[in-house]
Amino acid sequence: MCQKALLLDFPKAIISNGLIEATLYLPDKQTGYYRATRFDWSGVIGSLEYNGHSYFGQWFENYDPYKHDAIVGPVEEFTPLGFESIGVGGEFVQIGVGSLRRPDSQEYNRFSLYEIINYGSWTVNSHDNNVEFIHRLAGGSGYSYEYQKVVSLTAGRPELVLEHQLENTGSQVIETSVYNHNFFMIDSEPTGPAIRTIFPFDVHAEGRGFGILAEAVNNEIQYLRQLRESEHVYSSGLQGFGDTAEDYDIRIENRKTGAGVRIKGDQPLEKLVFWSSSTTSCPEPYIRLRVEPGEVITWSIVYEFYTSLTKYDQ
Repeated sequence: MCQKALLLDFPKAIISNGLIEATLYLPDKQTGYYRATRFDWSGVIGSLEYNGHSYFGQWFENYDPYKHDAIVGPVEEFTPLGFESIGVGGEFVQIGVGSLRRPDSQEYNRFSLYEIINYGSWTVNSHDNNVEFIHRLAGGSGYSYEYQKVVSLTAGRPELVLEHQLENTGSQVIETSVYNHNFFMIDSEPTGPAIRTIFPFDVHAEGRGFGILAEAVNNEIQYLRQLRESEHVYSSGLQGFGDTAEDYDIRIENRKTGAGVRIKGDQPLEKLVFWSSSTTSCPEPYIRLRVEPGEVITWSIVYEFYTSLTKYDQ
């Protein structure tokens, strides 16, 4: 039986601009919605509604705050800092989570739950149409930072913006990749022919399920049939994008209900992964970050919601 975590009570903030209403879960090491070590704890969006349509929800079966992927919304994951250079028992850093302990000599596994030995400090400032998250960490091995994410709804527009700022306050260069998993569930539509993902370039896709469950057609990924509960579609690297931010421009649409979202980033794509289950369909755009000691960098992602598609019946 599906345990609906979204019905439970967690620290949260509700924001609105009169067009969109969204519920954000707030980081808390004792009572927070997400307490695992894979994804950034800030900006977890439990629900978002626009013009009678819903865009996020619980896509997985069983909820556990310490389960690596028991998370919802447009959530972000950084590659860890310092993992390869430390020995067993040493300390490495996961941005937006804290300092973690390396338990053994195995390679880093994003699906493992690591011990958090330093949570850093969180500051959260909530307003009517935005929430500001600030995570400060003085980590081991010279990795320290101040990471800020502001989740805001644009006045007068059906638009959500993720604004990021990362200051390197340590002695080591921060080199990492970050991507957004984009766990969209537009109107809770099962993954199938009603869901299409559209790119500004002709996309080429290989991997699990392609040619059987899904296919790349010109600039779209389309599903050949509805996915069953145990089925997944996965490509570790879609091809076709260039080296400018113009290609970080992705649409996900539910052609049955007429609702869609356009995702635009202001950085070039480093990599573009695609994953879907029977409940969610996720383009995962990666960007590369390098921050020298004392340097501050910024980047942003804009989500534009729309409901102007022509509906059709499967």
